[in-house]
Amino acid sequence: MATIRKRANRWQVQVRRKNAPNISRSFVKKADADTWARSMEVEADRRTLKHDPRLLDELTLGDLVTRYRDTVCQAKKGAEVETFLLNAFLGQSLNHKSLSSISVSDFAAYRDERLKTISASGFNRELAPLQHMFSIARSEWGIPILENPVALLRKPQNNPPRERRFRSGEYAALLEAADQTKNKYLKPSIIIAVETSMRRGEILNVRQRDFGEALRTLRIPVTKTGRARSISLSEGAVGAFGSLLEAFSVEHGAPIIPITPNAFRLSWERTVRRAKLDDLHFHDLRHEAISRLFEKGLSMPAVAAISGHRDYRMLARYSHVSSG
Repeated sequence: MATIRKRANRWQVQVRRKNAPNISRSFVKKADADTWARSMEVEADRRTLKHDPRLLDELTLGDLVTRYRDTVCQAKKGAEVETFLLNAFLGQSLNHKSLSSISVSDFAAYRDERLKTISASGFNRELAPLQHMFSIARSEWGIPILENPVALLRKPQNNPPRERRFRSGEYAALLEAADQTKNKYLKPSIIIAVETSMRRGEILNVRQRDFGEALRTLRIPVTKTGRARSISLSEGAVGAFGSLLEAFSVEHGAPIIPITPNAFRLSWERTVRRAKLDDLHFHDLRHEAISRLFEKGLSMPAVAAISGHRDYRMLARYSHVSSG
């Protein structure tokens, strides 16, 4: 708020606002002091006053990450996975640095060390929420960060697209290993992925209300592209979904596979090790499924309608058939 005092023959105005520098000015006339005070208060309320750079000394990078995790992150579709990534990042020593001292070189050193244990694509996925975090801090939180250090960081080139498909006997070995796991949702999920090309997140979000009559069709409301799509289900997919609905009692609006992405990931990794399969990711099942659709003779538009691809150029790399 503004404080106006008369000192000697002049009127002194001081305007104070939280997270903004105190500003003052003197006037000969009281009316001029009142007018200026009101205009400065309006500007302060609109966050147009320059923020006090000392605020950056008081906040650490960890403070920023924690706030982003607990607010912005929770409203995202991939909140659970992103929260996991941010919690892991909070264990890094650079989170103790103040925002006034954090720089591109700090993130460059972090990049060089992290790339010793993770792929370029994985590192870029981890970095994405941090880059968004700095943008939000500058544009919405009123934190006087002059530049986004993550946006200025030189990113490693993403790994080439994976083209891993099942080799002879691997699918049967995977299903056999899944039969032995304690997670009884995993085997039907594997079959569904191969039969429908659905992503892991899409499978975990399926609810009973999403099915058409006799389980012949499925509406996928939550997708990576943000556009819902409906697909026809094969006999294999109908059987897998049917086994889930028969074996487990779920509420009409609840996911039919009520487990977290992290629990699913851990179960998948144990199953792949048990099956003794080399370098197989769950997302590779989507590549397998789409390749099978092309092998059945489906056209590019028909496959895109099932897979949800909006860019045919992205889909084209799936169109080769298996050589073995």
